Amino acid sequence: MGPTTLLAVAALCAALAVSLAAVAAGIPPTQRERMMRILAEFGENRITDTRPPRPSLYNRIRPTLVLFFQKTGDLITPSAMRQRLARQLDYAGNPPQWPVDRVVQARTFAVLFFALVGWLILPKHALLGLLGGILVGLVLPEVLVRNAGEKRQQQLARSLPDVLDALVIGVEAGLGLDAALAQVGQMLSGPMPDEVRRLLQEMKLGVARTDALRGLAARTTSRDLKRLVTALVQAGELGISVAGILREHAADQRLRRRQRAEEKAQKVAIKLLFPVLFCLFPVIFVVVLGPAILNIMANF
Repeated sequence: MGPTTLLAVAALCAALAVSLAAVAAGIPPTQRERMMRILAEFGENRITDTRPPRPSLYNRIRPTLVLFFQKTGDLITPSAMRQRLARQLDYAGNPPQWPVDRVVQARTFAVLFFALVGWLILPKHALLGLLGGILVGLVLPEVLVRNAGEKRQQQLARSLPDVLDALVIGVEAGLGLDAALAQVGQMLSGPMPDEVRRLLQEMKLGVARTDALRGLAARTTSRDLKRLVTALVQAGELGISVAGILREHAADQRLRRRQRAEEKAQKVAIKLLFPVLFCLFPVIFVVVLGPAILNIMANF
């Protein structure tokens, strides 16, 4: 047998071996092989403890701390202030992470924290520092809640014209007021669509449309929105079509938004006056008069 024949036989054997390996790799593993592979991946040392973890020290004392903050907050928060906080939270959109009880608890924490800070800052006048810290802790949470409410009401007033335009388009397209409100709540985002979704949710729970609209007016400080709610309530009670009312209010809101923009533009010059006086003019004086002052000082 010549060398050429041997090479051909060797190549044929190699090709046969490769083919058999490919066929063996393509054969799916049996159920036993799959189970053995899974067990090999996990191993005996991968068995985890199924017992529930022991609670940490914070988790054990947290209920006691929450109860202490709540009881103390109830003592330092009268009912009138609690109602005022609830109203301010309505203006702020009732954030789910900050209910009234948590704000009351935050007042207790703020009182303790700022009293400690005042005592550390003024060690020689510890009583004055404690009184100042207590005052700051009592006032600060309410100020923050009121600030959040004012910012949200401003955003609500700015988004009202766009919502009215969307309502006009929906009503003129043949939708009812409820269906147009549902489209606005579904397609738009922001404080005003959030209020629309809350309005629809209250109506689904069985609240009459008139009562739900009056509740919306009670949750806002925007006069434009209050006027719109009053017009919609009267239209529902008198059986008047809401298309014309929405159209008139949408045109009025677009005009008011343009007037507010022009008013802010006219205030820019006055607002820039004091930064220019206190920041730009001193630099100009230094650059212009500085060399002259140095020369005069050198001559004398």
